[in-house]
Amino acid sequence: MASPSKRREMDMMKLMMSDYKVDTINDDVHMFYVTFHGPTDSLYEGGVWKIKVELPDAYPYKSPSVGFVNKIYHPNVDESSGAVCLDVINQTWSPMFDLINVFESFLPQLLLYPNPSDPFNGEAASLLMRDRPAYDLKVKEYCKRYAKPEDIGAPEEISSDDDDDDSMSERGSDSVDDNDEIAGKADP
Repeated sequence: MASPSKRREMDMMKLMMSDYKVDTINDDVHMFYVTFHGPTDSLYEGGVWKIKVELPDAYPYKSPSVGFVNKIYHPNVDESSGAVCLDVINQTWSPMFDLINVFESFLPQLLLYPNPSDPFNGEAASLLMRDRPAYDLKVKEYCKRYAKPEDIGAPEEISSDDDDDDSMSERGSDSVDDNDEIAGKADP
């Protein structure tokens, strides 16, 4: 098997040569954004999300961290941080998987088959279990409101002063919501 750095570069190249738009951050192969489209024939069809991906030094032996940058309404995605609760990424990751698997299988499956019994978004899980039509409507509303191509914008520059091994998939990201505004004005 290739060394982790060679494998990281190879998987990154495969992803860039696929149909996915990949935006690197400061030409770093450890952290980048991928444009992800909602699966066809799903509630998320037509939605476009910017997914932040972080590859640990031990990738592919350690799983990548993935998180939605723009909002998505889903029981297994934290609404405020975009962190993803997905067993195959967080717990059962194998070096046999690669980044293409994440975007062609794992994330589409997550959106197609939400698991309300293991939620990151308790409100979405509860709504899905008690009122499916209302859940479906809210998902579509979020797609229209937050998942348009213009909502993913250009990638931001990120400093690399955070060297811990925690992953977004487990703890969430430190992103700031673009819709947050400062309330009131500062005292003179």
